[in-house]
Amino acid sequence: MKIHEYQAREIFRRHGLPVPPHRVAGTPDEAENAARELGCPVVVKAQVHVGGRGKAGGVKLADSPEAAREAAGRILGMEIKGLGVEKVLVAPAVEIRDEAYAGVIVDRRTRQPVMMVSAAGGVDIEEVAREMPEQIHKVVIDPRYALLPHQAMRLGFALYEDLGRIRAAAKILAQLYDAFVAVDASLAEINPLVTLPDGALAAIDAKITLDDNALYRHPDLAELRDSTAEAPTETEAREKGLS
Repeated sequence: MKIHEYQAREIFRRHGLPVPPHRVAGTPDEAENAARELGCPVVVKAQVHVGGRGKAGGVKLADSPEAAREAAGRILGMEIKGLGVEKVLVAPAVEIRDEAYAGVIVDRRTRQPVMMVSAAGGVDIEEVAREMPEQIHKVVIDPRYALLPHQAMRLGFALYEDLGRIRAAAKILAQLYDAFVAVDASLAEINPLVTLPDGALAAIDAKITLDDNALYRHPDLAELRDSTAEAPTETEAREKGLS
């Protein structure tokens, strides 16, 4: 089960990940108020369960509350890959030094979690795997022991050269894995994990896919399902018990 970015951000925040504040808006007025509360500039992002939001015009920068209102007015109601946008996320726009990727998936062959990182963040990880596979670094995690400190540090060294960011990344990766396990996810990723001007790391995008077979253990998470944001084929398959 896919959930919205704003929902994934809340889960990440509960597990200590450095996620900037955000607000969710369902109308242009709400987006304007959110921008005024958060302070501009802000980014206004469509909330739909598909990739390619930016290329489709579903992500816009706004340098004033009025501009945020206009951006939300353009995004709300638009269709991205056949899905209508009913909510937008409003978050502070941050200055970025560089972008990385961090994610956890369940390897279908071994049924073990795999942590992946790449210094080529901000783009689709499948594209990186296809065009620059050497940029992706992985560790297989034994669920009995979780992500071990030396594994997290090794991945941190794959991303950064300075010890401060390496240690910060190792902590974030451990928190990401904790979140992944806590909600019985099949995927949890930060793309991008950015370096801010002061050297701090921040997760400015969040994605989680929950294991449908484990939702009975998480009735609160099951309530996060938004059928209006699913592709019709996904909804039909789920209703027929095929997903």
